[in-house]
Amino acid sequence: MRALVAGNWKMNGLTAALDEIAALKAGLAARPAACDVLVCPPATLIAQAAKVADRVFALGGQDCRAEASGAFTGDISAEMLKDAGASAVIVGHSERRQYHGERDEDVAAKAKAAWRAGLKAIVCVGETLEQREAGTANHICGGQIAGSLPEGAHAGNTAIAYEPVWAIGTGRTATLDDIAAMHAHVRDCLVKGSGEKGRAIPILYGGSVKPDNAAAILAVAEVGGALVGGASLKAADFLAIIRAAG
Repeated sequence: MRALVAGNWKMNGLTAALDEIAALKAGLAARPAACDVLVCPPATLIAQAAKVADRVFALGGQDCRAEASGAFTGDISAEMLKDAGASAVIVGHSERRQYHGERDEDVAAKAKAAWRAGLKAIVCVGETLEQREAGTANHICGGQIAGSLPEGAHAGNTAIAYEPVWAIGTGRTATLDDIAAMHAHVRDCLVKGSGEKGRAIPILYGGSVKPDNAAAILAVAEVGGALVGGASLKAADFLAIIRAAG
């Protein structure tokens, strides 16, 4: 299965940032990627970015509401993301869990909403530094998978993104051994929860992935791609990570 390299722009990007979308498109048109490429800009840019990308790579959302519509001021449904040109959506990112108090059951409902709208759900799991130092990282991530992944997950509708919270935007990166151990654990949890279908669900690594460490990370067993933060904001950096995937 082809790796998936996804860029999460977070709350960054005005109209001028479409120049980076155009640059990424040009780079991929000149040399097609050996992996699947996804960019998740802010919702305000998805429709415009989809037109610029012109299907050379995919666009996604950063979050969605579980309901399809209703009196939920400021929220965005999975159907709205699909209508804007998205083909995937990130759910359960650590920042949503931390700053918005999202629980595993909330994440599971959003994953179901993504499937309902025909979007791939990228379900994020990960431990804090305190949890890792306490020796509970496996327990935390296993619990998040069990609680956040609805029944019916398979490689066609779901990817898992393991993101050690302490390595997001800090410049710190888990060691390759840390990554290998956790991805093996995540795979075991997926097989336990989804049976044989769980063997094929891609597991992305997210946590300060950059051009200079991407190749080593992507070569680790059970790493099926990357969820890239800051390094995805510049086409040149993101292209370097994409090239590292194959």
